[in-house]
Amino acid sequence: MNDTSDSKIIRDPVWNTIRLDPTAVRIADTAEFQRLRYIRQLGFGHLVYPGATHTRFDHALGVYHLTRTALRHLKERGDVPEEVWEGEALVAYAALLHDIGHYAFSHALEELESSQVPMDHEEVARRFFRSPALREVLEPLGPDAGERIHEIIRGESTLPLSGLVSGSLDLDKMEYLGRDALFCGVPYGQVDVDRLLQGLVVLQDPESGGWEIGVQEKAVASLESLLFAKYQMFRNVYWHHAVRGATALYKRIVEDAVKDGLIDADELVGPTDEELLYEIGRRAHEDDSAVADRIANRWLPALRHRRLPKRLLEISSADLQGRKVEDWAVWESPWKRVVEDEFAEEWGLESGEVMIDFPAKEAMFQVNVLMRRRNGMVVRLGDQGLPGILDLPMVARELYRTARVLRVFTFERRDVPTEALVDRIARPLE
Repeated sequence: MNDTSDSKIIRDPVWNTIRLDPTAVRIADTAEFQRLRYIRQLGFGHLVYPGATHTRFDHALGVYHLTRTALRHLKERGDVPEEVWEGEALVAYAALLHDIGHYAFSHALEELESSQVPMDHEEVARRFFRSPALREVLEPLGPDAGERIHEIIRGESTLPLSGLVSGSLDLDKMEYLGRDALFCGVPYGQVDVDRLLQGLVVLQDPESGGWEIGVQEKAVASLESLLFAKYQMFRNVYWHHAVRGATALYKRIVEDAVKDGLIDADELVGPTDEELLYEIGRRAHEDDSAVADRIANRWLPALRHRRLPKRLLEISSADLQGRKVEDWAVWESPWKRVVEDEFAEEWGLESGEVMIDFPAKEAMFQVNVLMRRRNGMVVRLGDQGLPGILDLPMVARELYRTARVLRVFTFERRDVPTEALVDRIARPLE
């Protein structure tokens, strides 16, 4: 970083130059924000793509940069009433702080059942906003600045510009797709960011009369590029079989550590990647339970040395035609664990060493955004799409379906008849 008065300029491999204003500098200098330097953006993605060691810190700076750029473009356009600019500064700092509450290894722990983790990372952020350091930094923005920023992050704010941080056009997606692709070294994730930023407008909802972030019709192609970039990155990077195998093992370690009392669920809030693994390992070594022994001497060494769970079963969307994956197999739950442990016993494995994985992200392709047509009419592009412009629902459903893969991982290799196993997890449609 190079000092320029009270602001700072950062050299960034994605956006070249990022300028932090004085308040952003003070936010970035807090221990709460610096913690993000040690939380990997892609969780266990680096075990497949060695370059993917970038962090939530890098990403947050990028989202702040894009938000400042978007605000500047909108202001230069100058075709909206003054009241739209209410809370403008809060929106930029919400962009900077949007990931402040992330757990170790990013999103992985949010897939556990609610009794295992306190809450999702956006809600966890509330705890960090209560810290003395952040409260002091945000105080000049107003006595309730922290709460208002948290509302923006949660998508609960009524500020017209809040859609830049939370919504179908939020700049978080535009930032992470390009950054992730760059550090993974893959040709996916390419989004026409410049065109999308130029196409952003503040529009008045014809039904409610409220103002919100929207897009011009001429930027639809760049909106489509966002859709397909997400599809390619989920299919090839985020849901890569080795990434999912490592994630499944990590979740199992944390799940059993919490159940066995090695660590309290509330203690999951705050530690960085290595801090959490170290602390679980330390406590497991000091405990004499069977679970602690399994964590300390089998699972943690396997994760650290990349001896990842093996694919016993992998069923693509094409092979699932005419079948429905059982509801219990989708989300982590006590019932799912019972079935997994039944399989483990049948196959001569220890409890917890069979993991069924069928990742879900139902909001992946949802779009709810105002669009200004070339004739000046403002319409909402929602669940039904806009025939002739963007037939999104059909495309989104198909992309989501084909991106998902049903897998069964085992800690050790086993030879099991595939067809009988599929019948127990995915029933034929009637």
